[in-house]
Amino acid sequence: MGKPTGFLEYQRLAEASIPPAERLKNYKEFVLHLSDDEAKVQGARCMDCGIPFCQNGCPVNNIIPDFNDLVFRQNWQEALDTLHSTNNFPEFTGRVCPAPCEAACTLNINDDAVGIKSIEHAIIDKGWELGLVAPMPPKRKTGKRVAVVGSGPAGLAVAQQLARAGHDVIVFEKSDRIGGLLRYGIPDFKMEKSHIDRRVAQMEAEGVQFRVSQHIGVDTPANVLMQDFDAVVLSGGAELPRDLPVPGRELAGVHYAMEFLPQQNKVVAGDKIAGQIMATGKHVVVIGGGDTGSDCVGTSNRHGAKSVTQFELLPQPPEQENKPMVWPYWPIKLRTSSSHEEGCERDWSIATKEFIGKNGKVEALKAVRVEWKDQGGQMRMQEVAGSEFEIKADLVLLAMGFLGPVQSGLVEQFAALGVEKDARSNVKATTEGVGAYQTANPKVFAAGDMRRGQSLVVWAIREGRQCARAVDEFLMGSSELPR
Repeated sequence: MGKPTGFLEYQRLAEASIPPAERLKNYKEFVLHLSDDEAKVQGARCMDCGIPFCQNGCPVNNIIPDFNDLVFRQNWQEALDTLHSTNNFPEFTGRVCPAPCEAACTLNINDDAVGIKSIEHAIIDKGWELGLVAPMPPKRKTGKRVAVVGSGPAGLAVAQQLARAGHDVIVFEKSDRIGGLLRYGIPDFKMEKSHIDRRVAQMEAEGVQFRVSQHIGVDTPANVLMQDFDAVVLSGGAELPRDLPVPGRELAGVHYAMEFLPQQNKVVAGDKIAGQIMATGKHVVVIGGGDTGSDCVGTSNRHGAKSVTQFELLPQPPEQENKPMVWPYWPIKLRTSSSHEEGCERDWSIATKEFIGKNGKVEALKAVRVEWKDQGGQMRMQEVAGSEFEIKADLVLLAMGFLGPVQSGLVEQFAALGVEKDARSNVKATTEGVGAYQTANPKVFAAGDMRRGQSLVVWAIREGRQCARAVDEFLMGSSELPR
């Protein structure tokens, strides 16, 4: 390591951010990457720990100690090459990944973890700034054609890897712009869409073709892809939202989060949305305590909501995890996002009983407190007697997770072609051994949320890279792509 005693000498430095009052005025990113000197010092905190658990904690197995050391030495080109060797899109993960690598950091046992995510963010931003990110077109073409359905992080990773292997790749996207949930799920204030656009430009220079507003299974039948391509990769999302079937669900003003968030992304992109769902001047209740709910909070505050309340069904996690008990695994602890810091009332162990409205529009929400008890080894929920309450609600946003891919259209049509589903209605494919990522139809592969269910961007990139290698092996008999 560049400075073996760095972890004893330097403290963790969080990335600076624009104050809430200022950033609420727009939808631009507000987290500022480390300066060169700051990144050098943070890289110096990486221990020569012998067994880098951070690499196992990272789904794409980033070579973290190496790029930390390279940043300490200010060798940006090699740091970028090392980062890109495992991660096609570090500008995505450096902004929106929750950083399981840091939970697994050896220093995290009894101190603040190395700021791995902030170093990754600094490397890729420096790479773009210095013009070090360039297209990598293949040296030869194979003549094989691959269709990739879905342009989220899994689909983009599949497409880029296969194009670099020399295959002719066409990405089909049902929306009007490339990016999947990166484009229309993650708010611009967390990740501006210019990062997607410049990657798309790079991939086009590498030979990838993109076709937007092409809904496979609706506009184009699945069997057409099977006839026209040597392999098909299903890399769509798990977009079927979990509903809340309680009285009053039909009232106007009760919406899925993914009805609300994409509209604002489109507006930021310059589109005009008739009847946009707005939180301006309203009492907003967000049901669901995860990242999607947090995104609803941040967007509602930027709309100018009168109040924002977020409910979670599960109990409030501890403020600090028991590190000796959980390290190096991802801990359950209270997490406060930047959106929460901007203004939000949060409450836990709350179950919604009813939406109350007048003239067909929601005006309030009736809820009850619950407690969780161990019954025969399973935690079960019980309502607390006499704890019912009502809260004003002009807009309710349901952000309770996703059940899997939408079944009508694409999944149904590929099922008719022999593609099987697992018990959770995802497209069934293993990830290990011969036939990895291959469905029951050997010509069809699956990766990302459509295969594994709702997950993280970094898992999608991992699966996309691994799936690309499997497709290359299927087409060519062997592959030089990294797994």
